[in-house]
Amino acid sequence: MHTVVIGIGGVGGYFGGKIANSGQKVSLVARGEHLEVIRQKGLKVRSIEGDFVTRPFLVTDDIHKVKKADLILICTKSWQIQEATEFIKPILKEDTIVIPLQNGADNAEKVMSVIDKKHVLGGLCKIYSKIEAPGIISHFGHTPEVIFGELNKNKSDRLQSVKTVFDKAGFKNKISGDIQVDIWSKFMFIATVSGLGALTRATIGEMYENLELREVLRATATEIYEISLAKAIEMPSSIVDGIMTFINKQPFDATASTQRDIMEGRPSELDNFNGFVVKEGKKLGVDTPTNTFIYSCLQPMEAKARMPKN
Repeated sequence: MHTVVIGIGGVGGYFGGKIANSGQKVSLVARGEHLEVIRQKGLKVRSIEGDFVTRPFLVTDDIHKVKKADLILICTKSWQIQEATEFIKPILKEDTIVIPLQNGADNAEKVMSVIDKKHVLGGLCKIYSKIEAPGIISHFGHTPEVIFGELNKNKSDRLQSVKTVFDKAGFKNKISGDIQVDIWSKFMFIATVSGLGALTRATIGEMYENLELREVLRATATEIYEISLAKAIEMPSSIVDGIMTFINKQPFDATASTQRDIMEGRPSELDNFNGFVVKEGKKLGVDTPTNTFIYSCLQPMEAKARMPKN
């Protein structure tokens, strides 16, 4: 299997690096100084589960130099996914599998708006990681895991082909029986902690420890649960309590990548998180006052971050 990873940040760098380090054929699509350092020195991953340096089959910023792919992992930010999907068209074969691993609830839909749905699996990952420096990925929290599955809940042969790649790479992975439930469960967590974390400048532990902020976290998650039900996602009735328990188990000093992006003045996934909840609420007739407040407070910062630089 030839695996191509688009976007070599914390997610793509870690999982792409693990696949390459297991001796499998991997092409990484990166850019800038990050690309040049990986070309010269290999991709270095500093991980709480063990450091390694790997030299993938190919590292490039030119998609036309990449051989046709059996498996493509799209690991850009969620607001870049449609552009990334256009980008991969030259390396698609009839049976190429494409899995988006971004945070967000509608990534598979975005991919299918650009390429034939036959290529697409639903997916998500769980990891705390980031680019520490050009050519260096830091994995600093959570046992890394990828969850994936057919969007129609079928148990296809190609799921096992993907699992074989991930198993050989040596990271935790699971074929989902209902990938939409898994995607929305992850989305509920990440959207809940990201927006409020950016607004308060607080860590996950600090927010949960504060009783008032804990109630805001719960209200945010509850609105997302109500949106999921309106979209006929078969979420368990206990999911909000489960998400709150999960939040409480996170490292006290942990922050989400979207929170860090907003705090550092970079374009973020705000529109794909709290903004998505607000938009879907309006469309579906579901009130989202907590998400609306968080999104409205942060949106001016997001707009400023996206202004053209002189």
